[in-house]
Amino acid sequence: MNAPTSRPTVPSVESVIGTSSRGRTIACLEALVGFDTTSRVSNLALIEWVERYLHTLGVESRRIDNEDGTKANLWATIGPAIDGGIILSGHTDVVPVDGQDWHTDPFVLTARDDRLYGRGSSDMKGFLAAVLAKVPELTQAGLTRPVHLAFSYDEEVGCLGVRSLIAELKDASPRPSACIVGEPTGMEVVVAHKTKRSLRVTVNGKAAHSSLAPLAVNAVEYAARLVVFIREIGERLRREGPLDPDFDVAHTTAHTGVFNGGTQLNIVPELCSFDFEFRALPAVDVDALVEEVKAYAQEVLEAEMHAVAPETSIHFEAISGFPGLETPPDSDLIGLVKSLAGKNHHTKVAYGTEAGLFSEAEIPTAICGPGHIAQAHKPNEFVEIAQLAACDAFLDRLVAACSK
Repeated sequence: MNAPTSRPTVPSVESVIGTSSRGRTIACLEALVGFDTTSRVSNLALIEWVERYLHTLGVESRRIDNEDGTKANLWATIGPAIDGGIILSGHTDVVPVDGQDWHTDPFVLTARDDRLYGRGSSDMKGFLAAVLAKVPELTQAGLTRPVHLAFSYDEEVGCLGVRSLIAELKDASPRPSACIVGEPTGMEVVVAHKTKRSLRVTVNGKAAHSSLAPLAVNAVEYAARLVVFIREIGERLRREGPLDPDFDVAHTTAHTGVFNGGTQLNIVPELCSFDFEFRALPAVDVDALVEEVKAYAQEVLEAEMHAVAPETSIHFEAISGFPGLETPPDSDLIGLVKSLAGKNHHTKVAYGTEAGLFSEAEIPTAICGPGHIAQAHKPNEFVEIAQLAACDAFLDRLVAACSK
């Protein structure tokens, strides 16, 4: 469907705060979904709304802006200024809705059949809404351990924004002792996710009329050979491992997702580019896999290309990447998160999150949040009301645990 030319006004801070505690999570989610925070645009309108909301409840917050001031992370602390606090973390940006067949306005929260539809409802404004809805209780609970809120930008394009926030935490005093990232896990406790490296490859060949193809260097063909080589690495990892059956995909994966080259059939293509990625188990050296691809490109493919035309080349450009997460299942944090979630088990996931960056900064991190990753990035994204209720209960237990 086409989005309407005008949308309802985002609920005011005052109207949301005035909502009963039972309905406040949904009211907060209605407000958050009402802001188009697609990664390509600013998130500042949402950040300003959250700042006003927190300020009205007596909580001061601090922005960490990007370089040109068009986006910001937000940091806030509730409770005593002592070491040992718990971070509740999530990203404010969402993926685009372009070309998707939405049955409702993606930026208007719509309730149907015990589900709440809207872009970001599951990934991951549902968690942010539940956290914000709990602020009144947090401010009145007499916390003996601080709770920190960390809202980031540009997670969907490579976990970019949160890095500046985490950089400040490395020297922070007081220092948080743990982090819970509320990505949609169905309120299951996730202790690990994979490492990611994504790269763009540009093959510069030599053009010619197709009747003279042996005198040229076909950029598309050499790019295709490299794509096949990457696929063969992926197949080797699937067959030989290492394997970790606790992951939803038990082995390291290789994937090519974009491929562009050539202009018309009777011209040997001079230029071709493609994007590929590795998603590696935490124990796998993902950079060694990248180097294996580069070595094949340089030692085998470029050698052949140079034999015909020395000016040809293959270039690699990093697109994005983030570290994996591997929090020990027997750690104090995982024990706490399991108790908060009412779970006795844990799981591991193939998708990536900001959790690996917090862990890399020596802040033990777990992932647990409402909604399901199966709904993320799709048209008609939704979160079940029951999932938000489960997250509310999780946070109620956290408030109690931090008030002892």
